[in-house]
This record gives sequence, C-alpha cells and structure tokens, in this order.
Amino acid sequence: VSKGQRAGDEQRVRPFFSFFFSSVIECLPEMFLSLPDAIPSADQIRITTSLKSQKGSVWTKNKSIFEYWEVEVTFRVTGRGRIGADGLAIWFTEEQGMEGPVFGAADKWNGVGIFFDSFDNDGKKNNPGVVVVGNDGKLLYDHQNDGSTQALASCQRDFRNKPYPVRAKITYYQKTLTVLINNGFTPDKEDYEFCAKVEDMVLPSQGYFGISAATGGLADDHDVLSFLTFQLTEPGKEIPKSDAEIPEKDKEKYQEEFEHFQQELDKKKEEFQKEHPDVQGQPADDPFETVSDRELRQIFEGQNRIHLEIKQLNRQLDMILDEQRRYVSAVTEEIAKRGAAVSGQQGQVSQQEIDTVVKTQEEVIKQVNEMKNAMADTLRLISGAQHPGSAAGVYETAQHFNDIKEHLHIVKRDIEHLVQRNMPSNEKPKCPDLPPFPSCLSTMHFFIFVAVQTVLFVAYIMYR
Repeated sequence: VSKGQRAGDEQRVRPFFSFFFSSVIECLPEMFLSLPDAIPSADQIRITTSLKSQKGSVWTKNKSIFEYWEVEVTFRVTGRGRIGADGLAIWFTEEQGMEGPVFGAADKWNGVGIFFDSFDNDGKKNNPGVVVVGNDGKLLYDHQNDGSTQALASCQRDFRNKPYPVRAKITYYQKTLTVLINNGFTPDKEDYEFCAKVEDMVLPSQGYFGISAATGGLADDHDVLSFLTFQLTEPGKEIPKSDAEIPEKDKEKYQEEFEHFQQELDKKKEEFQKEHPDVQGQPADDPFETVSDRELRQIFEGQNRIHLEIKQLNRQLDMILDEQRRYVSAVTEEIAKRGAAVSGQQGQVSQQEIDTVVKTQEEVIKQVNEMKNAMADTLRLISGAQHPGSAAGVYETAQHFNDIKEHLHIVKRDIEHLVQRNMPSNEKPKCPDLPPFPSCLSTMHFFIFVAVQTVLFVAYIMYR
C-alpha cells in the first residue's frame, strides 16, 4: 500500500519489510535472522535481557535495493539501576553483521550505525546519548571514548525507563542522513525532535538493515516493538512496482513454521503451569496502583506538562527573535534614510547615537539567543529527568526575561529620543491647550453659605 506524498519533497512507498510482532510473527523465521541472545515473543523481540554480558541482534535476510529510505523504530530500554549498559544500535550495512563487540554486532562494518549508548565510558557525563558513526570496513570502533572521536553527528537524549516507547526516525535522502527522536514522554507518536544530521554521506547502494544490543557489567532489557522501512523516491519519478506476491508453496511453508512455533509455545506454557501451580489463576498485573506507582505516574504527568510548555515557549522565543531581527533591520534602514535626508540641518542624528541604538539592538538579540539556549538546556534536563539542579536553569531563565525587558525599555527610549531630535523645530509637537476652568465660588457667596450653616446649627442645638 502506498504511504502517499510526504510533507517534504519525497514520497514514501510501501515498506520493504516491516514487523509489528502482534500480527506478523509468522514472518520472522524467513524474513529475519536472529543471533545469540535475541528472544522473539508475540508482541516484541527482546534483543538482550537484563543479564550481564549479553549480546543479541536481528537482521533482514534480504538485501535492500533502495537508493533512498526511511526507518522508523519503536523500542524500550528498561533497567532497575539509575545507570544502564551498554546500549542499542540500528544498522544499515553492506553485509549482515555477525556477533561482535560493537553493541552486539561485528566491528569494521561497511555502512552506518546509529548507536543509543547508555553507559558513559569516557567519564564526560554525556550519556545516554545518540551517536552516528560511518565506516568503510576499515575502522575500529573507539569504545573508550564512546565513539566521540569518530562520530559524524550526535545528540544527548535519555531513552531509558520512559513511560511510553521511544521512537527513532532515520531518513537517508539525497546523501543526507537525518535522525529524529521521540523521547517517550508523551503518547503522541509524531512528537519527534531533531537529533542529528549528516550531509554528503555515501552509503552502499544495497545493504541489510539490523538492530543489535549488548549488556556489560550493568544490564538493561532492550526490547524492539516495531521496525518499519520505507523507500523514498524523488517527486516526478515513477514509483517502483511492488514485488511479486509470495508463491503458494512459500506461504504454506511459512504457515507450517508458524503453527509449529505456536505449538511449541503452547507446550512451554503448559509445562510452566504444571511446574508452578500456585501461579495459575492469578492476574498478571495488579489492577490497583500502589502509593509509589501513583506518585511516579503524577511525576511523569507533571514532567510531560512541563515539557510541552517549554517546547511552546521555545517556539515563541524563535518568533520573538525573528521579529527582533526584522525590527533591527527596519530601524537601521530608517535611521540611514533620515540621516541622509536631514544632512546638514539642525537636529541631525550623530553617528554615536546611531551606533548606540544598533549596539542596544545587538545586545537584545544576544539576550534572546541566550534565553533560547537556556530554554533548550532546561528542556534537555526535563527530558532527562535525571538532574535535580533544574531550578538554577529556571532562575537563569527568569533573569533573562528581566534583562530582555530592561533592554526593550532602553530601545524604546532611544528611538523616541532620536525621533524628537530628527523632527524639525517647526514640527515639534506642542502640548495641547488646557480647557477653561469653571468659575470659582465668590467670597460673598461663601460667607452667606457659612452664616446660613451656622444659624441652622445653633437653631438645631437650642431645639435639642
């Protein structure tokens, strides 16, 4: 089925391969090659379990012949510890990767690897992070520095223990590789954030897609929920026709393998129930949440709201910055025009005043940029939810707002001053004439009023 026209300038064609495990698990034996510790189940593939020194990977058995492509991967990385290891990798290589030291796959690959590195080997406190590393088949991966010396692009994202599955969208189009990340804080599947971009990247014209993971002294569960790959074509080009349908013999073979797999799974379930009779009849999950679960859920919901608010504020800051730049350009042009028009006349603006206004505008732009960077740092800290010192970032952001307000007042005052200086003396605005005051009370009327009041007061006292 065609996926239709993209928002950009390319088209997405039907998936070359895809798996949503709940519906097409029967495709796994023929379409994918699983290595050592990968465990398929009805709704996911567990690449590695949370045990020490595990390695696993899953690869396509058929080569991709797409010139341009896009990959959408949904996964979870969960562990009990505050720090996990080692990480997960998404691959496009000329040959299938066998078991090896690079996140469970072989080194010296020819292609590209996108690494979701959990453990901080170099001690720079920049993990968990996402690293893009290309290889021509001769490079040895630099584990000690977390690939930082070989990275073509990278970003710092926390993808462990998220309330929702993490999603990665990797696009290779016209020799440009782009990585977008959905950090798993919201249920919105399209809430992607830019992570990394590599231009002028040459990849093999044909290759295998794969995903691998590994654990070390620390361990996490690495689960893959879906893996979709699409072909991208340039607009105006004819969309390639889909491959021929699977022959009936192959369909029957896949069906037999699936039924055999299902029978083995049922037998294992029966054996487990016989060995653990006390577990029978008990619900898999407790329907009632504990106090700690409720507090954790409230924390995640609060962080989600903070995350959305900060993203909205960041967009507003971008708009303010663009508007301020246009304002600076307009003011500079207007000052230049007025300076040329009133050349040699009294009240001409001095070059020093022009420089002062321009300098003030530059300071405003600088402050807005600093505020934007502060908001980006705060957003990263909120997304990580690992650093308690976010209050300092909030204080710095508030201080930036105060600085911006102060500079805007200075700009307004300078502009008004320049306008008054530029205006000819005969055109200077005059204060409006005051309206005529109403006639005041005369002295005789005042004394008559006081006398009447006194008589009335004395009469009232005598009457009492």
